[in-house]
Amino acid sequence: MRPPVVDAHCHAGHGDGLTGPWDTDASLDRYRWRARAAGIDRTVLMAALTSDYRAANREVGALVRACPQRYLGYAFVNPATDRGRIDRLVDEARTWGACGIKVHWKDGRVTREVAEVARSRCLPVLYDPGGDLATVEMAVRAYPDVAWVVPHLSSFGDEWKAQVAFVDQLARHPNLHTDTSGVRYFDVLADAVRRAGAHKVLFGSDGPFLHPAVELAKVRALHLAVDDEALVLGGNVLRLTHSARTAARSLRTVLGVPR
Repeated sequence: MRPPVVDAHCHAGHGDGLTGPWDTDASLDRYRWRARAAGIDRTVLMAALTSDYRAANREVGALVRACPQRYLGYAFVNPATDRGRIDRLVDEARTWGACGIKVHWKDGRVTREVAEVARSRCLPVLYDPGGDLATVEMAVRAYPDVAWVVPHLSSFGDEWKAQVAFVDQLARHPNLHTDTSGVRYFDVLADAVRRAGAHKVLFGSDGPFLHPAVELAKVRALHLAVDDEALVLGGNVLRLTHSARTAARSLRTVLGVPR
């Protein structure tokens, strides 16, 4: 039996902006069949960018509850406008099974409040810094017991200099990870796996905006050893979320929430 393939980075739902797909519409209509055709077994969902993450997280939660064998979910928070209530937003999302926290640089830099909530609840943080490696350095040093996942080798905007420098960080910090989504500089991705190890890299598509089969092909093209490829394609994200998923199941049982 082959190891599961898990897409560790996919958006879902609707935003209330109109600057691009990322804050407008993240419908899974096309992603669903594309992922199945590509052989992707499970997907981690998170909201589109929006001004109301409480409502957006509930929309993601409905998808996770409707198909728990197919979908996992992260709680998206805004470190600025949700200041003072990050714990409440995350705990509400945990009732439907949220097993991680997502923060995006467009909403603001990650904060101690986010990190403290992640640490106390054993949740990984998927933080897109937009190439701001100084903040990444401070966060991973200040919270070595939090699993940090920085997608796109730190920059969806294809900042080659930032991505190359990020590989150095990835190799140095045991609690720092990355995902493969949207990385165009293939040799930098290959260098990240070689230098930091396959256990630090997660397959992600950044769907539904990017085609999951195309993003998956990049991982296959790395020609990793069988065990290493299994880690990248699903083992790593399942390991990083294991404690959170177990706790979420227990929480739902205590609260009497249907699974």
